[in-house]
Amino acid sequence: MLRTVNRVLLGLVGLVLLAVGGAVLAVGLGVSPPSWWIHDGPHDVLLSTAERTKWRDETWWWPTVIAVLAVLVLLALWWLTAVLRRRRLGEVLVDTGDGAGALLRGRALQSVLTADAGELEGVAHAHVRLTGRRDAPETRVRLRLEPHVDPGTALNDLTHQALAHARDSAALKRLPADVRLRAAKHKAARVT
Repeated sequence: MLRTVNRVLLGLVGLVLLAVGGAVLAVGLGVSPPSWWIHDGPHDVLLSTAERTKWRDETWWWPTVIAVLAVLVLLALWWLTAVLRRRRLGEVLVDTGDGAGALLRGRALQSVLTADAGELEGVAHAHVRLTGRRDAPETRVRLRLEPHVDPGTALNDLTHQALAHARDSAALKRLPADVRLRAAKHKAARVT
């Protein structure tokens, strides 16, 4: 979702900058602007002295400007941290034994691990996410268990079957996992 938001925001900002920059360039080259345009001709300034000082004496002006700029800075910092914090591992480095290695798509390993964990006995739903570095991947596993399943047995099965299979197939020395277990909701049994 973050990738889609990034593309939409960058596309909108790019279109606005292209339209405004192209219009200013056209006016600067001598094209007569429409009557509603902010510039009257090539020698017009963006903001006149009267426009720049119009709101200076109003008591609400500076707090509003500072608040809007603060919100914009906070939104920009949130976006930057969201972009820099990669949540998924894109690829895993597999040791092939010849020194070169091979790259395995992270989503492929993640989907296989999710399928293996979902097929374990008593698991109603499984969700796996790969994190870490490509030479030292880690997993975050979320399992929703059926009401009758022992959590210790489910964790043991996950460790010795699904995670071991993924570790062995990708030729990894270790594959640490953060496992969270939840019980599936069920209706109360009626006693008669």
